[in-house]
Amino acid sequence: MESLLKEFTTSLVKQLTPEIKKRIIRKALLSRFLEEKLLELYSQGKLFGTVHTCIGQEFSGAVITEFLQPGDSIFSNHRCHGHFLSWTENVTGLIAEIMGKQAGVCSGRGGSQHLCQDGFFSNGIQGGIVPVATGLAFARKLDGKGKIATVFIGDGTLGEGVIYEAFNLAAKWELPLLVVLENNGYAQSTCQTETLAGDICDRAAAFGIGTAKGDTWNWEQLYAIADDLVNYVRDEGKPAFLQIDTFRLKAHSKGDDNRPRSVVEPYEQKDPLNLLLAESNPEIIALQQEIEQLIDKAVAEAEASPYPEVKLPTIQEQKIEWQEATVSKQRLVKAINQTFKDLMQEQPKMLFIGEDVKSPYGGAFKVAQELSDLFAERVFNTPISEAAIVGLSTGLAMEGYYPFVEIMFGDFTTLILDQILNHASKFRYMYDEKVTANAVIRTPMGGGRGYGPTHSQTLDRHFLGIPGLRVIAINNLLEPKPIYQTILETSLDTTLVIENKLLYSQYLRQELPEGFKRFVSNEPLPTVWLKPETVAVDVTLIGYGGMSETLVKVCDRLFEEHDLIAQIICPTQIYPFNIKPCLEIIAQSRILAIVEEGQGFAGFGAEIVAQLAEADASFLSKVTRIVPPATSIPASGSVEKDILPNVDKIIAAIVEM
Repeated sequence: MESLLKEFTTSLVKQLTPEIKKRIIRKALLSRFLEEKLLELYSQGKLFGTVHTCIGQEFSGAVITEFLQPGDSIFSNHRCHGHFLSWTENVTGLIAEIMGKQAGVCSGRGGSQHLCQDGFFSNGIQGGIVPVATGLAFARKLDGKGKIATVFIGDGTLGEGVIYEAFNLAAKWELPLLVVLENNGYAQSTCQTETLAGDICDRAAAFGIGTAKGDTWNWEQLYAIADDLVNYVRDEGKPAFLQIDTFRLKAHSKGDDNRPRSVVEPYEQKDPLNLLLAESNPEIIALQQEIEQLIDKAVAEAEASPYPEVKLPTIQEQKIEWQEATVSKQRLVKAINQTFKDLMQEQPKMLFIGEDVKSPYGGAFKVAQELSDLFAERVFNTPISEAAIVGLSTGLAMEGYYPFVEIMFGDFTTLILDQILNHASKFRYMYDEKVTANAVIRTPMGGGRGYGPTHSQTLDRHFLGIPGLRVIAINNLLEPKPIYQTILETSLDTTLVIENKLLYSQYLRQELPEGFKRFVSNEPLPTVWLKPETVAVDVTLIGYGGMSETLVKVCDRLFEEHDLIAQIICPTQIYPFNIKPCLEIIAQSRILAIVEEGQGFAGFGAEIVAQLAEADASFLSKVTRIVPPATSIPASGSVEKDILPNVDKIIAAIVEM
């Protein structure tokens, strides 16, 4: 590593031809003049949202993009205009996007911070883009075509822990990722001296990543350094880190600049574009005039473009039909394991990623057992870095792979919320349908094993209601393979799959209580209806996931002990979810009991009640919700049993109605 670092930091300035110099200067000037125009348009009230300019930092993107090729990818941040223009030169698309117009590069969906074109992506969430870019780099390694991924971050982003998770993965797996850190000395308004400890490059070097430094004031030397670094990433297939010292001459966002003039003025005076423009060089003047005309034309085109029409997801009201179904006799964990063996055999771009998933361990509950023996090149053990591996899977999915990520315990999904909420679930919409992020994240949830407060929770309600995310709960009333196959073949967005810990060891429910039949809806991810062979139904039970087995036992005992006939509705997809197809079924009974293992406040049951109220308020008189009390789950088995919904508690609640 020492010689590599030395090579990066002692490169001689390569001879720049006049053509290359002019091209780089043109890209830098285009960024400068366009962003100055954006500030003018903002002051005129013609833009939506905010504008984070890179004025003063233009040579960073102008130089780096000289060495990137078609098929490479770039992920940028909130200060992305210069990078975008240097890569695409799409002036009209950028201006129209920030104006919120149809001609925008993302049809006005993304705005200033969220751009997408030709392998360029940007997102304004600090740090979270680095694991996604790592996934893009991983896809390029798997493709084996010599392409790379580049991610631009700022020095303020060094406070985000997820970037170090990503650095570790990129270094350990030798991924072709170039990290460009633009060091402008400020995180919004806070000076770096107040917030940053240690040396910037040392942070990347600690992971064995080759590092180098350059700056935008000596951009010709930066050209030479970038040339070496990009060639290294491309030829060696390993990550590298480039620190570019620079200075932002304008405010963080529009006019929120509280830095004293005594700090900013010295940088204005040595800014390379200011110096170039002050020379009154005829060639530069001509270039300036050409660019200004280009920008004026683009502004006119953007202003002439209409605002986009509102496009909402269409909900197809299909006629629900019910068909009788059966299941084979096998333990659920074995059925899921065999499902993944079959799917990986059928789909060569399916990957399995997670902690301890390789043999001989095979995952915490043995769901991944033997997968790495059968598909050694497509099963990956990861560090304990939940956020990074979900971001990684998003990047892989954007490039056409089918990553299945295992989060060892559902309690740990709190660590992946940012990657789902602010990245994966947003990309397809805000990038105007240009990409999909159809990764599958699966995790075991639920109590009953005595694992205590932080390893027994059912947390699905925290993920319900996120547009662009589908939430599935596996039960033991259906074979798991058709469910996972449907997810693999039809999903355009990220899917979170919840598997219940107690159900793993249970057999699929072949035998039903006497007098019951199993029906499934004709939906892609079907709802199960356990229907008694009678028209006289007293109770409708609704539950999902691990509640499936419990509710079957409740049905049996309600009849045997209380002469009450119950039926069960068990949905597979719990978000999005529509209760309307089940209204006729619910109307057959005088009691509706909604049972959840997770907390009831703002949960799935609460959504069902709200939908019932909207459909027909008369349903509400028969509803009861059976949920745990508002307390953490204890490790003590007897106390845990008393807290969580169980057969006795459910029956007691129903009988009391």
